[in-house]
Amino acid sequence: MALSRSARLGAAVTAALSFLTVAASSAPTPGAPGIGDTYFPLAGNGGFDARHYDLDIAYAPDTGRLDGRTTITARATENLSSFDLDLQQLTVTRVEVDGRRARFTRDGDELRVTPRGVLRKGRTFRVAVTYGGIPEPLSGPIVFGSKYGWMKTGDGVFVACEPNAASTWFPSSDHPSDKATYDIRIKAPRGLTAVSNGRLVSTRDRGGSTYTHWRESRPMATYLATATIGKFDVRTGRTPSGTPIYVAIDPKLKNGNSVDVYAVTAAATDYWSQVFGPYPFEETGAIVDDMPEAGFSLEVQSKPAYSAVRNETTIVHELAHQWFGDSVSVRRWKDVWLNEGFATYAQWLWAEHQGTSSAHDSFRAAYDSRPAGSSFWQVEVADPQRDTMFASAVYQRGAMALQALRERIGDRAFFRLLPAWTALHRYGNADTADFVRLAERISGQRLGDLFDAWLFTTGKPAL
Repeated sequence: MALSRSARLGAAVTAALSFLTVAASSAPTPGAPGIGDTYFPLAGNGGFDARHYDLDIAYAPDTGRLDGRTTITARATENLSSFDLDLQQLTVTRVEVDGRRARFTRDGDELRVTPRGVLRKGRTFRVAVTYGGIPEPLSGPIVFGSKYGWMKTGDGVFVACEPNAASTWFPSSDHPSDKATYDIRIKAPRGLTAVSNGRLVSTRDRGGSTYTHWRESRPMATYLATATIGKFDVRTGRTPSGTPIYVAIDPKLKNGNSVDVYAVTAAATDYWSQVFGPYPFEETGAIVDDMPEAGFSLEVQSKPAYSAVRNETTIVHELAHQWFGDSVSVRRWKDVWLNEGFATYAQWLWAEHQGTSSAHDSFRAAYDSRPAGSSFWQVEVADPQRDTMFASAVYQRGAMALQALRERIGDRAFFRLLPAWTALHRYGNADTADFVRLAERISGQRLGDLFDAWLFTTGKPAL
């Protein structure tokens, strides 16, 4: 059938408008400076997905200076005219995209990179940043009032970066929703040991320096990366079930700890593998450093970092994070109870396993010790706010929520739920709504009232 002249003209106009609409929608734009986390709006970056980090760093403990070159392999998720990286304090001297010099500007903690050409959606590209300076730790109320991040010690540095301090020592998309694999190469003065994530690829001495190469081949959130350097006594081997283990202990602390870090790490890794599902990483271990200014320990991926080991429950807590927080990471920081509530509940499970206290008794002790008028009950666990994201309620009330769930749905469903959760979201990200859905599916029950009472409202829940 032939079209009239006016119909042909109308069709041509429609086609032209459609072309302009498509062209406009695919026009290159700058990537967002953050992923929009309500607690850290500028953390992470929009427009690309980081796939792999190659970190080459050299550290001089005597001066505190760090020099580095970080190469990020990423995939564009939109047509990019430019994109941002997170980098705090340090000075950038050169940026390249796919081997070609790129323009860059700084705006606070944002490094904006403008490549020579458009990065089309779906394209894999590499950005290399050369930088240096003296990293400083972050401080404030977030981490119990402690400093965190890159912390100088008497013989090196203790690196523990949750939640937003990885960008104090390498340019990155510094948010747990953008996980990647890593190669971390560290140059340090000869005689010091550099400990990082994953497996040790190589170590060699040349001149007055030691060069160490670590590889984390499983996806990792930026805050879990470390490059801790110092004098360490190292013990390696395998757990009874066969998982490689690497434990580094500052010799100043070796005889001062009442707990056998190596033995507890091996035993807890194997036990959690039975309860939570297969161990998610290539190696387990520990970094125990003499860093009294750090009032915390951290679930560094594959090797939790301890500023000092206070007790056995600290170790089992941080190792539980290898499943809850490291392998399964939060999608947004407000869901941090999925890390801390689970790791605290793991302490109760460990006591149950050891025969010293049932999880129910631990629950009742925590519940009964806090009167209804306590400020403890005024924290909304599912959204505790940035400066109180590590409040004790996130840990303890989060653990109470899990025991309340266990008692509602029964042990059979509950102990199916835990490994199902770690399997479903292995190496990925999840949120509270995901956990509620899975718990309801496995139990066959509607559980909204339980989670509302324990996670989404304030006040002391009635038993």
